[in-house]
Amino acid sequence: MEKLAYFYIDDVIWCLRDIAREKPKSIFDNPFMKILKKAHDENGMTVQLNLFYRTDFFYGNDEFTLSEVPDTYKHEFEGAKDWLRFAFHAKQEFPDYPYINATYNDVKDNYEMIVKEIKRFAGEGSISLAFVPHWLPISKEGCRALADCGVKYLTPSAGVKTEFNGDDSVLPYGHAARLKQNRQPETMLYARDTKDARIRSSICGYNHISGEQLKSIFGRNISITDKETGINFKHLGDSPCLNLCKLEEIEEEINKLLGNEFIGVATHEQYFYPDYFAYQPDYADKIYLFSKILHDNGYRFITADEMK
Repeated sequence: MEKLAYFYIDDVIWCLRDIAREKPKSIFDNPFMKILKKAHDENGMTVQLNLFYRTDFFYGNDEFTLSEVPDTYKHEFEGAKDWLRFAFHAKQEFPDYPYINATYNDVKDNYEMIVKEIKRFAGEGSISLAFVPHWLPISKEGCRALADCGVKYLTPSAGVKTEFNGDDSVLPYGHAARLKQNRQPETMLYARDTKDARIRSSICGYNHISGEQLKSIFGRNISITDKETGINFKHLGDSPCLNLCKLEEIEEEINKLLGNEFIGVATHEQYFYPDYFAYQPDYADKIYLFSKILHDNGYRFITADEMK
């Protein structure tokens, strides 16, 4: 049995902003891109960067959109497409749960807006057809839109669903308002399996599977085809997010998964930056360490092209 690994980073926009503004000679002169290339060169790591279209006003009046990324690096992105891919994530960071009750056109328009820019600055071959929605859940109409746009794999939430009883306090951060706005029949609650206790009470959408379904695909390079929408539910992240782990915990967390046919690992971009309120100075060390552990244990990193 060949052992496969997959890595993605959510909420990506700032490294492209810096490349656009600082105009380095190479994209890999950018500090964020440099750590990814090191892990690729030394450990064979591949990475999927899940993009926002724009920065959010929450971080101040510093608007930047993907339309500002120059196409002057297109040849370099295309040259790295065997290990560096881009995908749609959301229009911007806020609001939370942007696609929980989204219409078909909400999702299709956002997807096409981001993919158009990826094609322009990185080439069509740099696009990944595996999708991780911002905050995870998405509506049934959103799933249909993604399938029609050519997306093959969509990561699901999993576990026992429960009805919302009308008590807004069961959800953190005002998330009950997101659940209720344009609520769809499939929008419910579930207990998220996460180290972040603040969001264990979470919202789930159409891309939700049962615990038994999760067991059938966990740690394997297979997916569940949803016949009603045509999308394939694939569990892309088997390990806790790196930004939720201390550096000294990563080896233990990865060791729990060794032996599985497929291991997926994730993190978020913003923790790399010193001006982010939750900056993690060991961000680069975490990426290098997990990739080395998997490499040294015989795992081969893949892109979505090799998913099933």
